[in-house]
Parts: sequence; C-alpha cells; structure tokens
Amino acid sequence: MNNPAIHKMLVSSLLSASVFATAIIATAQAAEPSKPAKFVAPKTEFGHPDLRGVWNFSSNTPLERPAQYKDREFLTREEVIRQHEQVQARSEASDNASGGGVGGYNQFWVESAAQDANFRTSLIIDPPDGRMPPLKSGVKSENGGLGPDTGGQRPVRFRVGGVRKDGPEDRGLSERCLMGFNSGPPFMPSMYNNNVQIFQSKTHVVLMTEMIHDARVVALDNRPPLDSAITQWSGDSRGRWEGNTLVVETRNFTDKINVFRGAGTGATMQLTERFTRVGRDRVDYQFTINDPNTFTKPFTALVPMIRADGELFEYACHEGNYGLSNVLSGAREEEREAAGKKK
Repeated sequence: MNNPAIHKMLVSSLLSASVFATAIIATAQAAEPSKPAKFVAPKTEFGHPDLRGVWNFSSNTPLERPAQYKDREFLTREEVIRQHEQVQARSEASDNASGGGVGGYNQFWVESAAQDANFRTSLIIDPPDGRMPPLKSGVKSENGGLGPDTGGQRPVRFRVGGVRKDGPEDRGLSERCLMGFNSGPPFMPSMYNNNVQIFQSKTHVVLMTEMIHDARVVALDNRPPLDSAITQWSGDSRGRWEGNTLVVETRNFTDKINVFRGAGTGATMQLTERFTRVGRDRVDYQFTINDPNTFTKPFTALVPMIRADGELFEYACHEGNYGLSNVLSGAREEEREAAGKKK
C-alpha cells in the first residue's frame, strides 16, 4: 500500500465512516425517551424530609400473593386494567338489595386505590414468595367478624365482633373504641377511612390515623425506651432518620392485642416501619413484623400512601356511641324474653 493516492482515499473513507457512525449513535441516543429525574424530597424548615400532610393507604392489592402468580412480583398493565374493571363491576352489582343485613354495605362505602397506585401482586415483599410465614407450633389465631359471636374467652384481642354479650370486655377492640380497624400499628388497608395525617417537628413525628383517631407520638431525640414492664395498646415508638427515610421502631405492646391477622399476642412483637417520600404525592410505607414467639420468621409489606386533598375529620366513634350499650341491653332483653317463655 505504497500508493499515496490510495492511502489518502482509504483514510478519507474511514474518517467518513467514523463520522457517519458517530452521527447514527448520537441520533439514536437523542431518540431515546429521557428518564425522569430522580425525585428529591422537599425538606422541612429544620432539614428533615417533609412527610407532612394527609395520606391515604387504600389498596386493591391483596396482602398475600395469589397462587396463580407463583413467583411473579408485578402485574402487567393489562392485568391491572382488568382488575379495575372487575372492581367497577362489583361496584355496580353491589347496588342490589342486601336483604336487611346490618353489614350490607355496597361498594359506595369502599375506598379503592388509583389504577396505577400499585402493580405488585401482593403487599408482602419479603419473603420473596409474597406469602406470610407459618405460625409457630401451638400459636392460636382468633378472628372476629360481623357474624355470630365466636364464643371464645377474654381478653378479646380481635377488632370486630365479640365472643358473647355479657359485658363490654366480651366485645372486639373497635366496638370498645380502643383501637381502629386499620390503624394498627401497622397500618393496613381496610374498607374505608384509610387515612393518616403526619405532623413533624424537629424532635417528634405524630402519626394520627382517622379510624379510630389514634395519635401516635414518635420521639426522634434518642430518649431511652420505656421500661419493658410498661405496655401500651399501640406500643412505645422511637424514630430516627436514615437518609430520606423515617424509621420507626415500636415495642412494648400490650398482650391484650394480637400480633397480626388474629395471631398470637402483642407481648413480644417488634415492629419496624419505614416512611419514604418517593414522589410529590406519594409516600412508600413499609413495615416489618418480627415476633419469634408467633411467626417462624419476620415478614415485610409495602403499602403505597397517596396524598389526600382536604382535611382529616374526626371519626367520632367514642361520642354518642350507642352501639355498644345497645348490643348489651339487647342481649339482656333477649334473656328476659327467654326466661319468660320458660315460665
């Protein structure tokens, strides 16, 4: 290749090819959709990530992954659309008469999450199979409901229903206005009123749930926890910041509540909650329950919380609550009627 003309031609061709290839790559890169910038959480005036406001944790996602999804962590967009179409169909069908049952709510009363709020197949993200771990051997699970009384023993640890109607202590914790249906802790989506308002100061965070308006005060100032002998319905919470995440650790629960979904007692329960602002109108709420006396291993769930417009109004269950007294007085009347028939 000693011919200068040929050498010059080859060099020119290679340079042209290089420029052309560079232009193609640049054009291809320009055609790619730009990825949204990583969300930067706003800060409070004292420098902490701003979690203040009213947040709704309604969900259409089941707690545990249905068997049909096997090891799939996420739904497709088409599956999510079908899911919401089914929710709409149930809403329309629920307008039929309920037959006079006191629990005959139609879908008007049910809060549904936005279609794109959660594509996961389960709220549980660990274990990876999306299922709750097994109970330890000998651990009992007690659940109430809107149906007949269960006939169990005191203390009644579940929220709804009761074991009998001899006295207030025979009724569920929500009927006695001691704990809400979804307030936990941890927060768990229920039929309605899935709202929490978060207040912040430099040294404290307050988590106020709508139902039944429990205000959990979380200290951030490294104060020591309560003595283990002092137990409370909602436990004793201490918080700290890990980067942009508020971490709340709670223990010292009373043994008069269950751990989760009717299982065990709260005496040895340890709860870790994480609140992370991931968008202008979204906080990811993650909780881990660890109770070696109840479950064979810890488990973690993730519940998206979406900003709610407006204020949080009082859920005045405690004021003018004639339901509990009427349940008991109605039972006494039934006893009198039964006694009269025996005479």
